[in-house]
Amino acid sequence: MSLKRIDLLICCGSGCISAGSLKVKERFQEVLADKGISSEVNIIETGCMGPCDYGPVLVIYPEGVFYKSVKPEDVEEIVTEHFLKGRPVQRLMLREEERLVSSQKEVPFYRKQVKVALANCGFINPESMEEYIATGGYEALGTVLTTMNPQQVIDVVKASGLRGRGGGGFPTHIKWQLVHDVESDEKYIICNGDEGDPGAFMDRSVLEGDPHRVIEGMMIGAYAIGATKGFFYIRAEYPLAIKRIRNAIKQAKEAGLMGENIFGSNFSFEAEVRTGAGAFVCGEETALIQSIQGERGNPTPKPPYPAVKGLWNKPTVVNNVETFANIPTIFLRGAEWFASMGTETSKGTKVFALTGDVNNTGLVEVPMGITLRELIFDVGGGMANGHEFKAVQLGGPSGGCLTREHLDVPVDYETLKERGAMMGSGGVIVMNDQKCMVNVAKFFIGFCVDESCGKCSPCRIGLKHMYNILDRITRGEGKEGDLEELQHLGETISRLSLCGLGQTAPNPVLSTIRYFREEYESHIRDHSCQTKVCTDLFHFMIDKNRCIGCSLCARKCPVSCISGSRDEKYTISQTECIKCGNCQDVCPVKAIDRIPGMHPDVLKQLQEKQNISIEE
Repeated sequence: MSLKRIDLLICCGSGCISAGSLKVKERFQEVLADKGISSEVNIIETGCMGPCDYGPVLVIYPEGVFYKSVKPEDVEEIVTEHFLKGRPVQRLMLREEERLVSSQKEVPFYRKQVKVALANCGFINPESMEEYIATGGYEALGTVLTTMNPQQVIDVVKASGLRGRGGGGFPTHIKWQLVHDVESDEKYIICNGDEGDPGAFMDRSVLEGDPHRVIEGMMIGAYAIGATKGFFYIRAEYPLAIKRIRNAIKQAKEAGLMGENIFGSNFSFEAEVRTGAGAFVCGEETALIQSIQGERGNPTPKPPYPAVKGLWNKPTVVNNVETFANIPTIFLRGAEWFASMGTETSKGTKVFALTGDVNNTGLVEVPMGITLRELIFDVGGGMANGHEFKAVQLGGPSGGCLTREHLDVPVDYETLKERGAMMGSGGVIVMNDQKCMVNVAKFFIGFCVDESCGKCSPCRIGLKHMYNILDRITRGEGKEGDLEELQHLGETISRLSLCGLGQTAPNPVLSTIRYFREEYESHIRDHSCQTKVCTDLFHFMIDKNRCIGCSLCARKCPVSCISGSRDEKYTISQTECIKCGNCQDVCPVKAIDRIPGMHPDVLKQLQEKQNISIEE
């Protein structure tokens, strides 16, 4: 039997691998061999395709059919029905309002996306340099090295309006210009791949899905500033990214695209990978530099800035992965094209890791200036499980929480900052109406406490004190004046901390107090968590009218705090209950309710313990 050539693209980013995509690939190889058509199907392992909720995902060309949630047991049906009979397997395809989505380009998740940094992710084999070159790879580098001088390169980046995608949004051309202008016998360029934000996977996905693009962007930057040595600093938790970038460096060297006199020019360049131990603070450029030098990753005071005195006291540029990934396209398509997207002060596109309580979590790239509503409801598919939107955390643990009143604001550097959030590296955590914002703030402050290097006292002591106040509030032991103290501490820490971690760490608290003050007040004054998340601020009660006296709750209680009989029905000792929820889970008639607020018995116990006045 003769088949037309089929290209089978399987997402092999970390997300889909964890969902089982490699097992799917192995099964395809087995079935295709059994049916004698292995030579007719080209299986391609790609980087992240984006829609992580659908993983493992695969796309079959030439039709572009998009399959989701594919399991090894689905493979034989795909081969038999689709490959041999030409009938796509509809049960594995997406549906939109009962309409079958026939190809990848029609998938709603992609409609408002514009791929620049992610242009090749999910479309090429990241371990094949030939496939990268086939998409125009290294053409920008060749053009730059053979037709432009370093200052002209910087001028193009300036005209594009590209700002650093690592968090602060510092104009890329200014960093490059500063290092270009410094006289030095040696200069360095560093790619910051130390992505540590909870829920963030932008840089990891770019490194895994298109490593040659990042290398090419770094080399163009190195030529512009006069560097001959580059370092990729990638956290050790990203083994696939490390493997693929090392493979790409090796391939580039073997092809003569890295090394001496590249493209016959006078430019020579070498790069290597350094792995980080996973310290969040090493995302800050001076701490990162210390780590590369083999020292403890502590930030250093600025000035001097790395542009003047960086790695081994030499002028150094540190750029984020996504920043470098934009560079080749800017030179291929033009600075004006790139600057035509976005807003007046925020040009181009931004890659986001869209996570949380949305239907379509995953990796997205959208034009700057898109509204939060479009990002969450159009790209993200709206809220999951029928819940209402409540807040969105932007900018990672150092970002801020915005509310439904901000859904129509544009996503750009200045607009977000004015409202108490930040662009950050691109983490977007969407939260529904079941989330307690006090508990959310406590989580992020706790993360920053754990990740603080401890070098400066505002961060080391101040963040811990903020955490302790939040912990008291979530345990029902908050008091009047706590909110004012949190605000004072937050503003002081932001002003006096040595590095960006401490300067921005109070943002989650300050923004939630600003927009959800009533939740804090309910915790403090009413000893109640209305979302019933803070375990000390709700209690379980057995409704005797619904209780059938089966004793199952008492038998499953790990601390034996439930007593009663079939006749007397069952009750819970509130002072002994540990709020594990077992009783509610096992009750066959749903007679156990979760009630907001401390039970009077617990309030009385707290009053006796602390000798405080509590209104019951």
